Amino acid sequence: DWGCSSLINYMDLCFPGYSTAQNEVTGPKTKSGPERGSLTVQCNYTSGWKTHRKYWCRGAVWRGCKTLVSTTGSEQELKRDRVSIRDDQENLTFMVTMEDLRRDDADIYWCGIERVGSDHGFPVNVSIDPGKSELILTPSQDVAVRPQVKVTAEPHTLSLFSSTYFLILVFLEVPLLLGMLSAILWVDRPQRCPGRRRSPPDEN
Repeated sequence: DWGCSSLINYMDLCFPGYSTAQNEVTGPKTKSGPERGSLTVQCNYTSGWKTHRKYWCRGAVWRGCKTLVSTTGSEQELKRDRVSIRDDQENLTFMVTMEDLRRDDADIYWCGIERVGSDHGFPVNVSIDPGKSELILTPSQDVAVRPQVKVTAEPHTLSLFSSTYFLILVFLEVPLLLGMLSAILWVDRPQRCPGRRRSPPDEN
């Protein structure tokens, strides 16, 4: 099982169709960048390819990789979407920058040099470090925040409770007390029996 465990020793088996003769173009084997951030890859080449077109392409299969950005054979920086490339012919390097990184940007990319026949290429395994989407408070920050929330909430709650209690007292308890007082006064009123008055008893 040859697999693709060694990109250098078995490159011709895993990625047929490209050339690494004499390491005409090289770069880092792996590169990582933060999500929503950027990363820069430096590709190096030998002096015979100064004015050749350099490019950055994506895809595990060399022959089918998709070119994202390329030079025109000059040192002018060129940008396409979120990827830019600049050739430094004096130092025999070209720099590729990927911006606004996303998780699905993780893939195999290639430092490529165009030539007659099979292009020169070197694979770079790009990974993306997930970003933190939620704010996490430390215990000290949590303690500092809670008293502020409690202080601002309690007066409002107390005021609302006092107002509610006062309304209940006025609209329910006061009429109830008045009704009870009226009932007491009604029961304690003088009793008068209707009918004829009795005559005093006969002294004889």
